[in-house]
Amino acid sequence: DLCSLREGVDRTSLAVTIWIDAQGTKRRHEFTRGMIRVAANMNYRMVQYARENPSEKAVSESLALTIEHLYGAFAALKIARASRQPLDIELPELRVALGPDGYVEGIYPRTRWESHRLIEEFMIAANVAAAETLEEQDTPCMYRIHDRPNEERVAALRELLSSLDLQLAKGQAIKPEHFNQTLNQVANTPHVHLVNEVILRTQTQALYSPVNNGHFGLNLHRYAHFTSPIRRYADLIVHRSLISALKLGNDGLKEEAEESLSELGDHLSSTERQAAAAEREATNRYLAAFLEDRRGAEFSGRISGVTRFGLFVTLDELGADGLVPIRTLGDEYYLYVEERHALVGERTGQEFTLGTPVNVRLVGTDTVTGSISLELIHGSLPEKG
Repeated sequence: DLCSLREGVDRTSLAVTIWIDAQGTKRRHEFTRGMIRVAANMNYRMVQYARENPSEKAVSESLALTIEHLYGAFAALKIARASRQPLDIELPELRVALGPDGYVEGIYPRTRWESHRLIEEFMIAANVAAAETLEEQDTPCMYRIHDRPNEERVAALRELLSSLDLQLAKGQAIKPEHFNQTLNQVANTPHVHLVNEVILRTQTQALYSPVNNGHFGLNLHRYAHFTSPIRRYADLIVHRSLISALKLGNDGLKEEAEESLSELGDHLSSTERQAAAAEREATNRYLAAFLEDRRGAEFSGRISGVTRFGLFVTLDELGADGLVPIRTLGDEYYLYVEERHALVGERTGQEFTLGTPVNVRLVGTDTVTGSISLELIHGSLPEKG
């Protein structure tokens, strides 16, 4: 109850006020402790609807004015974002809808509103301000770091893109804008999902560390998580560091905690990976349960993964991933060509590559492991070469 944000209820806070100009450039910022009272609890959909339908007066006049001001500031931040050129990967996320009985009613792509992007930009601005302040105050900080992708992965990506007649900048240090140029080229083509996926796989994993290596994906020199203390312990560390640095109270970061930040960063990075894996496994089990009674059903999809033991296919209808075992591909012997993300028939030259559209049949599911078994439908195979 202490951390929950309830309408009309006072809550303690650590807040940052940020001044930006019309181009979204930050002029200054200031951290303060205080009390807040939530004027209204609104979700992303409600804010988006109020913004797009002002004549319907879905919210009070004062809230409507607040939302208008929020979008005005967001418009300026978007100008700065476009200039900064952070990595702009767009991949659909799935939403599992459960009925009152706890069983899956449906699987839907998660809607991404402009209001989501608005909050993201404000959060990024606040997180940067936190990292800058701690650096200026020479106070320990738990940075969120994201190293640039290693050259081997980038080289493999270039080879794959060349097979699609796409080029990635050479002879210079790779930057997010170079990836964005490629993503823009495929934005309205059948390769859009594939290219977004392989560029994502090329990236290194973001980590928590007291040593600042910058954030490649966001194209920022310094970045720290500050905005979600309820959800992430890393944010609470940053809050305590700010309290210590700015002398905002006696409940700042303890000396013993400062000495163990490196170890703590490793721990937080590890538990984050575990949480993400748990989320994926839960979603996969729900998907398997949802498809359990549809054995024999046929789906269109695209090859989303190529391995030595078979092909992963993402179903267009649901976004679920299933495996086509290599043993079911016929009597051909297939060679796995890692740098091309392909299985190539030794005798016929038949190729299975990422992004290839295929039609598949559901063979079975396993709700315990969350696995989905598929087989290719005869006649849906890609052309040789």
